Amino acid sequence: MANMKVPNRLSREKSPYLLQHQYNPVNWYPWCEEAFEKAKAEDKPVFLSIGYSTCHWCHVMERESFEDEEVADILNSNFVSIKVDREERPDIDNFYMDACVALNGSGGWPLSCFLTPDKKPFMVGTYFPKNDGRYGTGFITILKYISDIWKSKRKDVLEDSETIAAHISSQPKKSKLNENCSSIAYGQLSGSFDPEYGGFGHAPKFPTLHNILFLLRYGLINDDSNAFDYVKKTLDSMRAGGIFDHVGGGFCRYSTDNKWLVPHFEKMMYDNALHIMAYSEAGALIDKKYFDTVREVVEFCVRDMLHPDGGFYTAIDADSEGVEGKYYVFTPKEISKVLGDKDGERYCRLYNITRQGNFEGKNIPNLIGVSLSDDDKRFAVDANKMLLNYRQQRIPPATDDKIMTSINGLMSAALAEAGRIMGESKYLDYASRSTSFICNNLIKDGRLLSYWRDGAADIPATSDDYAYFIWGLIELYEAEHYSGWLALALKYTDDMNRLFWDDENGGYFMTGKDVSDMPFRQKNLHDGAIPCGNSVAAFNLARLSRICAKPEYERRTEAVLEAMAKEINAYPSSCCGALCADLFFKARGREIVFVNGQGLDELLSCLPSFSPFTVTAVCGKGEDRKSVV
Repeated sequence: MANMKVPNRLSREKSPYLLQHQYNPVNWYPWCEEAFEKAKAEDKPVFLSIGYSTCHWCHVMERESFEDEEVADILNSNFVSIKVDREERPDIDNFYMDACVALNGSGGWPLSCFLTPDKKPFMVGTYFPKNDGRYGTGFITILKYISDIWKSKRKDVLEDSETIAAHISSQPKKSKLNENCSSIAYGQLSGSFDPEYGGFGHAPKFPTLHNILFLLRYGLINDDSNAFDYVKKTLDSMRAGGIFDHVGGGFCRYSTDNKWLVPHFEKMMYDNALHIMAYSEAGALIDKKYFDTVREVVEFCVRDMLHPDGGFYTAIDADSEGVEGKYYVFTPKEISKVLGDKDGERYCRLYNITRQGNFEGKNIPNLIGVSLSDDDKRFAVDANKMLLNYRQQRIPPATDDKIMTSINGLMSAALAEAGRIMGESKYLDYASRSTSFICNNLIKDGRLLSYWRDGAADIPATSDDYAYFIWGLIELYEAEHYSGWLALALKYTDDMNRLFWDDENGGYFMTGKDVSDMPFRQKNLHDGAIPCGNSVAAFNLARLSRICAKPEYERRTEAVLEAMAKEINAYPSSCCGALCADLFFKARGREIVFVNGQGLDELLSCLPSFSPFTVTAVCGKGEDRKSVV
C-alpha cells in the first residue's frame, strides 16, 4: 500500500510557501496565538521559520531538514514550530530580521529564529545544514543545544531575549537630515562603482535599482554626466548578462558573479517592475535604446505573470525538478536541434554557448562583450522566439501566484510611468487593470488587505502596501489625469496617516494600530531590495502636496524624512529610495495646472515625456478624462 502523507496545519492556508510545507513531518503552525499558547502551556521554546515560495535556500533546508524524520522528531518533542511567509507578513519578517542582523551582522532567508513563548527572540540565524560540516554547525546540533539551554540556563535565555527585544523595538528619535546627504551618497556610489561591468560593490551583485533612479535624478539636477555614465554602464551590463533572460525576457533576482553572468534564477515581480522604471527613465533621459529592454520585460510580465483579471503574480521559482536554473540553460546540441546547424552555430557564437558551458556544464545565454549588428538583432529576435517555444516544453519552475497589494502598486507605478514616457497606451491599460484588481478584490470595509489568492483575501495591509498602492495611483493620475485616481490616492493617504503614523517621532509603523498580533510595532526605515514604505510614502506626500496644494502633506513629508534621518545620515547610499524623495522635496520643480477644455490633449502632448521634478494637474468642469475602471 502506498505511503500516504498526513497533512499538517499548513494545509488550511492560502500561501504557496506554507502549502509547500503542508506534508512535512514537522507539526507546523501558521503564525497564530494558538501556537504561542501551546508553547506557554507546555513550557517549550518556539522555532520560527520564515521564507518565501521561490527561495532556493528555503527549498534546500526543507529537503535536508524539514522533510527529515529525525529533525522532525526533535522539533516536535522540544519546540512549537511556526512557519511564516515573509511576503504574507512582512512586518513579522522585518522584526525578526532586525534581530538577525543585530546578532550576526547580516541576514537572509530562510530565517531561523528561536523565541520565548511571548514572541521575543533569543537566537536567530539563517540557513542551517542538517549536520555539522563545511557549511557550519548543523541544525540538529543547534536544536539540541537550544533545547538544553532552555532547560538548564533559562534565566540567561530570558535575559538575552529581553535585551534583544528592547534593541529591535526601540524607535530612533527624529532628527535633521544632513544637507549634503545626496552628495555623500553619490560619492559612496562612485567609490563602489565597478568600471568594468557596472553596478556597485562586488559579487554577489544586486541590481538595487533605486540607486539607478537616484543617480538619474542626481545627474539631472546637478548636470553631472558621470552619474549618467554609471547608469549607462550598469544598465548595459545587466542587459547583456545572464541575469537577463535573453530567451524569455525579464530579469532574475541577482548575479552571483561580478559580470552579471550567473544569476540566482528566481524572477521577482518587484525587481522587474523596478527594471521597467529604471530602463524607461534612462530611455527618456539618456538613450531611447533602453525602451527595447522595457518592452521585453513587460512582454515577459504579461505573458507569464498576469492573472486573467489583471493582477500580477509575485514570483517565479529558481528551481525546477529540484535543480536551480535547469529550466533556463542550454547545450550547443539543443541550440542546433531547434535552429538548425548553420543558425545554431551563429547563435552559439553570439550568445557564448560552448561545449564546456558557463554554468555547471551547460550554458546561460548572454551577450557579455558582444556588440550586435542590426542584422544580428533581427536574427536574435526570431531565434529566441524559437528557443522560447522549445523551452516551454520543459517542466517549468513553480509560480507564486499570490497577488500582492504592494507589488501590484509598484507594477502599476512602473507601467503607468513607462506608458507615459513611451507613449504606450497598452501599458496604461495594464496599470489600470492591476489597480482595479486591488480595488475589486483587496479592499474590505475601506481597509486595504495584503494579498489575494484563490478568491480569498483577509490579512490587513501594512504601511508598505498602502505606500506602493498610492504610488501607483499617483503615476496613473499623472499619465491619464483622471480625477478618480487622485481621489483614491488622497483617501488612502489619509487612511495611512490614521492607521500607521507615529505621533511622537514621525514616520509610519509597518503594522496598523488595528492589528494586535505583533510583540511590538516597528518602523522600516531603510531601503532594501526595494525602497521601504517610508521612502515611498515621503515621495508620495511630496508629490501630492504639489499636485493638490496641501501644505500639511509637505510638513508630513519633512517629518517622514526626519524620522529616517538617523538611518540616512549613517550611510546615505543605502537609502537611495528616500533620497529620491528628498531630491524631489527640495527641488525647485514646476507645478503645471491645466484647465480642462478644448485643445488640452495638444497642450499635454507638448510636455517632456519625463520630468522627475515636475507635477501636472488638470482641473475645471468635466475634468474626468476617462470613465471609472
